[in-house]
Amino acid sequence: MPPSLRARHGAERRGIAAIALALAFLAGLSALAFALDFPQLTGRVVDQANVMTPQSRSDIETKLKNLEDKSGIQLVVATVKSLQGSDIETYANQLFRSWKLGEAKKNNGVLLLVAPAEHKVRIEVGYGLEGTLTDALSSVIIASAIVPRFKAGDFSGGIERGVDGIISVLSGDKTDWHEKVNVRQDAASDIDKLFPILFFVVMMIIIWYLIRHANGPRSGGGRGTGGPIFIPTGGWGGSSGGSSDGGFGGGFSGGGGWSGGGGASGSW
Repeated sequence: MPPSLRARHGAERRGIAAIALALAFLAGLSALAFALDFPQLTGRVVDQANVMTPQSRSDIETKLKNLEDKSGIQLVVATVKSLQGSDIETYANQLFRSWKLGEAKKNNGVLLLVAPAEHKVRIEVGYGLEGTLTDALSSVIIASAIVPRFKAGDFSGGIERGVDGIISVLSGDKTDWHEKVNVRQDAASDIDKLFPILFFVVMMIIIWYLIRHANGPRSGGGRGTGGPIFIPTGGWGGSSGGSSDGGFGGGFSGGGGWSGGGGASGSW
């Protein structure tokens, strides 16, 4: 076999291997989302990590029940032992969908998720409440009400203060939080807004590079186009783990609501 042909075949094999590796990586991310083992929805407070005091759990349960009785909004608090190698955004979104928080037609569920082992916290907001409990307000509640208490080792106090902040916003009392949002926005840059665009551009460059170099340069300056390349599409949708259709104290369960990733995360 002529050296030029051997070089071309070698380039083809390397290109195919690179594409296969990229697809395997994307498939691995998808598999991770579907492999998570979630706790059961046993109540409005699921303290799997066991970081809350019994009195705090009871007090928060009462607040969450009163909120749902008055407004139909289903706010659930969960602490987990581990994120199982996932990032908190993916875990929270999949847990929200698995538990089907909120009403199916209104999508009015909210999840406050705490992962003490990874020092992460997130407020995940259902589609129907994204205009009320905005990403900015969620971020301020986490930064000013929850994280300072977590840093001091007071998980019960941080969770309770976070719940109070969420309930106040959902009940229409946003004054205190809006003032903090305005201060934060005045001081913050707009770089965060560019992350989705930058991620998309980088992915397009990688895909273009893999396609362009899949077959290597041909003699005469032509480029090999290779065969069609299929990239997995779709979100991380679908439920992971088993959702709870049972309940406690009269059949508490998720009503079938949906979340598209609205909310905010924080760490300490």
